[in-house]
Formats: sequence, structure tokens, C-alpha cells
Amino acid sequence: MSEETTLENTGAEQNENAVTQTKQVSEQKEEHGGHGHHGHKEEKFDMKMWIKDSITIIIGVLFAVVGLEFFIVPNHLLDGGVTGISLLISGITKMDVSIFIFVINLPFIFMGYKQIGKLFALKTFLAIITLSVIILVLHSYHPKPITQDKLLIAVFGGIFLGAGIGFAMRGGCVLDGTEVLALWLTRKASLQVGEIILILNVLIFAVAAVLNGIETALYSILVFMAASKTIEFLTNGLEEYTGVTIISEKSHELRKAIIAQLGRGVTIYSGKRGLRGKKAQLSGLNEREIIYTVVTKLELTKVRNIIDEIDPTSFVTTQSISSVKGGMVKERKLH
Repeated sequence: MSEETTLENTGAEQNENAVTQTKQVSEQKEEHGGHGHHGHKEEKFDMKMWIKDSITIIIGVLFAVVGLEFFIVPNHLLDGGVTGISLLISGITKMDVSIFIFVINLPFIFMGYKQIGKLFALKTFLAIITLSVIILVLHSYHPKPITQDKLLIAVFGGIFLGAGIGFAMRGGCVLDGTEVLALWLTRKASLQVGEIILILNVLIFAVAAVLNGIETALYSILVFMAASKTIEFLTNGLEEYTGVTIISEKSHELRKAIIAQLGRGVTIYSGKRGLRGKKAQLSGLNEREIIYTVVTKLELTKVRNIIDEIDPTSFVTTQSISSVKGGMVKERKLH
């Protein structure tokens, strides 16, 4: 059955989708005008929030140090982004990786200041310099790697490093400037942030394959994948939101059940359904109420159970949502 709907929003509470959290902040800056720092809206300093963010960032830095110092660096593996570039150059020059992590990130910190804001740039600068200093100090003690198994090194090194980057993002900064660079490049090219990061990382791993061998490059890709999934989990987690659209003859019962059983708000769209064949000629277009709600991944199964119980013939679509704000859904603030 083909469904054609003419939608009229009658009170949407939960309809704000975004590409990435960092891009959201940059777009908010643009709304206040200008490309330089004069276009930024003044950021209010909140001591309580600053302390909370600082603790989160410190936890992130410590996780990143463990991932780098006890798994990745001693075993000559790589990650993507600035960290991967730093590890590559360190391997070639035999200089301490902490120097390159700090130096290579500096221009991206400045770009973050221009695009996102002063507070973001300050947090990122302090986080990266702290990470670099701790790594430099640890190197003087020559810490032994936790394991020699390359698979364990790649997986757990990636998890620890990803956890570090994820916690830093939750604290309102980044430990790797690649995302800031990608955000800047989206303004210059018709590519998405994720596509630009992927291209940069493919180049890094291609160089790693030439310099360090195919096997090392493959294990390094595994490090990157483990780190990426860990970052995704920490920034979205089990509260990753899904938008659910339901077209049903029993929209009234479904609406009441979702509100009563899940405590979620719903939006009702007024629409018309188009049918094909003889039925269409007889009935033509008929009015329908279309339900839209936003739930977490854990609640999605419950919504499906409610739909199956009340109207199994409902037409249902779902889509992933990067973030939400307002209504009955709590926003996850990362910056």
C-alpha cells in the first residue's frame, strides 16, 4: 500500500535534528553573524558547569593517556586524525609523539576559536597541553605495554583512546582537531563532516601501509574503528534518539498509549491517505491523523509492542536523530 501524506504540523514539540554536535554550535554562531570572533554570541561563564566539564575532560585525558601509552605507542600502531599523523611523524623522526600532538593541534584550536567559540578553544587548548605533558612525563619512565597480543592492543587501545576523546567531547572540547578541520572544509567543499574525516583517515592509513607495512595498517584501522564506536557510544549512548512516524486508523488509541506507557509527548499531523486501485476510486483521499514521537533506542521496542497490540496494520517509519531539544525530551549537551 502506497501512503501519500500532506502534512500540517499542529504543535511539534520534538522535531530538531542535527548532523553533529560540533556543527550545531558552529551554526548557532553563524546565526549571530560574521565569520570572525566578533560574530560570536557572548558565552556566559558558569563556574559550576566549568568544574563539571573540567572533571569530565580530565577523565577523558587519562583514558587517552592509557590508550596511547600502554597500548598504541609501544606497539607502533596508529589511530586516525591528528593523533595518527602525530604517531606517523614520531615514528619517522624518532621524536616524542607528545610534541607533535600539541604542535599539529595548535592551528585547529585557532580554527575552533574562530568557528565555535572562546570557551571551546580554551578547553581544547588546556586538554591537549595536559595530554601532551602527561605523555611526555610518562615516556621518561618507559612504561611497559599491558599485552603483546596485537588484537587486544588494537581493540582495547582503541576503546581507551575513544573513551578519552568521548569524555572530552562531553566536557565541551576535542583531543583531536580533525573534526574542527572537517567542519571548516564543509564550508569550502560540498562534503559532509563524516566524509571529510573518512578521506583524511584513508590517506593516513595508506601512508601507514607504505611506511609500516600492510599488517600494521590493518591493525591501526581496527584501532580507529574501536575508538570510533566508543566515541559514538559515549556521545550518544543508550539515549540515542529515534523519530517514529505512525499512520493508523487508531491514532487516538496509539497516542494515549504512548503518553501513558512511555511518558513521551507526541505531535499530531493532519494528513490525507492516497490509495491505489478500485479502493482508491471508491474512497479517494481520506483524512488521517499522523503521530510523530521521539524515543530512545531502549524505548523503541516498547513503541513497536504498543503498535502491534493496538493496530498491527499501521504504517510505521523510523529515523535516527542526532539530538533533540525541548518538549518532554532531555537534551544531551556536549558543548
